[in-house]
Order: sequence, then C-alpha cells, then structure tokens
Amino acid sequence: MSPVQQFPRLGASACVWRGARVLLIERAKPPFGLWSLPGGHVEPGETTAEAAARELREETSISASLNHFVGLYDIIRRDAAGLVSVHYVIACYAGLADSGAAVAASDAKAVRWVHPEELGDFTLAPNIAEAIARARHLLSL
Repeated sequence: MSPVQQFPRLGASACVWRGARVLLIERAKPPFGLWSLPGGHVEPGETTAEAAARELREETSISASLNHFVGLYDIIRRDAAGLVSVHYVIACYAGLADSGAAVAASDAKAVRWVHPEELGDFTLAPNIAEAIARARHLLSL
C-alpha cells in the first residue's frame, strides 16, 4: 500500500534580475518544455527564503539577495476523475543577482536572461508572468 500523498506541498522560487533581465530556467523534469523561475521543494527546518536561495544556487550557480517577498502561488493539477494529483504552494522571492555566470545545473535543462517583453516567446509554467511582473514592480525596474 502506497502512502497517502499530503497536499499542498510547499515550494519556493527566486525571481532574480540582472539589469533589465530576469533569469528563467527550462525544466529538466516533467512537465518538460516549460520555462520557470528557479525553485523547488522546501526542506524540513528550512525557511522558504532559504529554500529559494538554495534552489537558485543548485539550479543556476547564481546567488542573489532575495529581499522582496513577491507572493504565494498555487499550482493545482487534477487527474481525469477530477481528483487533485498535484498541489504546490510556491513562495516567490525577488532580488538582484550577484556577479557570475548562470549555468544550467541540477533540475535545469537551460538558463536564460530574458527581457520581460520577450516572455511571450516562451512556454511559461503557471503564474510565472504574474510573479515576474510583481517582482519587477517591487524592485522598481
């Protein structure tokens, strides 16, 4: 018997900027082909801000001061019967990148610095465009 899945699961992401560009990653895990902000699961004993910074480093080798809370974003998927198969609550933080080159690592297939006006050229994960717009406003970019 498999254990009962607990929902929602907590995640964290980092909306990181360098100049007028935001850092996106292409997912290397399902669902493939989506571009997202670096992020992932929050580990036990870790704050959401710490998780966002850790995931940023693991996926891109970039560090940043994530001083702005952007918001909470839900990702909910249902199976054919309408039952919840996935429910994540993602705490998103924004900040400016430190120096260094972004490299795809860990769960990232590719990384790219993108002008917000170019977001329409990417297949984005849920809530990403909204989080980027809010982060841009919070950072006065």
